[in-house]
Amino acid sequence: MSNESAPKSVWKLAAGTTEDSSTPNFSTMIFVTLSEIVDIFYKFYFAKIHIFVLSKTFLSTKSKQFMQIIQKYFPELSEIQLDRFHKLYEIYFEWNNKINVVSRKDFENFYEHHVLHSLAIAKFVDFKNGAFVLDIGTGGGFPTIPLAILFPEVHFLASDSIAKKIKVVDAVVEALDLKNVETFVGRSETISKQFDFIITRAVAPLFDIITWSKNKIHPIAFHDIDNGIIALKGGDLKNEIRESKRKVVLKSISDYFEEPFFETKYITFVPYKN
Repeated sequence: MSNESAPKSVWKLAAGTTEDSSTPNFSTMIFVTLSEIVDIFYKFYFAKIHIFVLSKTFLSTKSKQFMQIIQKYFPELSEIQLDRFHKLYEIYFEWNNKINVVSRKDFENFYEHHVLHSLAIAKFVDFKNGAFVLDIGTGGGFPTIPLAILFPEVHFLASDSIAKKIKVVDAVVEALDLKNVETFVGRSETISKQFDFIITRAVAPLFDIITWSKNKIHPIAFHDIDNGIIALKGGDLKNEIRESKRKVVLKSISDYFEEPFFETKYITFVPYKN
């Protein structure tokens, strides 16, 4: 059908007109367009909610699966502690997409390689209520956060020179409502307080950690071991220990945990009286 032969009524309807009017009804056209936009928006919005719910369910399921390894070695956790450990996976998963504090390739091993690894310190020493602990180079909050959950009456100061990492730690502390953790952005050498223990995880050679810890360890101990530095390390440490020029107690984490990951992981303890 050519343009010339098309009935006038067809052109009127196509232009949004009525039989009684020769002026296009643009308000109808706009209304239809807005309705389509609103419809698309709602479909997109509810699709996002559905994905969000599925994502939360997936993370919760994953967390419950991985939590078994924590309960395997720490079976007497309270309901509050279990709930906080359970929430860790989801909290770090969300924050890790914004600020990379845990290797994304390693996130499947979050509870074993990061949480349980941090808790190895709790197998080495049972922190007493009221103890003060400094974490040098805490990164995303390890080993402080897991230990703070386990020891709610122990005071932890998590320090790091990188502000965005401390931002993540602050968010985790707030989400878990941990009242026993404070944070510090800056070089640990500038901290003037004294602590019962200084803890670190894969931060620097022992010699550097000892240097940074100068005058920060309280001389009077009230634990079963002397006050001092507890560093989580891996690999061959012979040269590092020799270069530290200090007496170092080396403890294999595989004595506590049977997973293959811990076969080359150690607790290195530098006593204050040394």
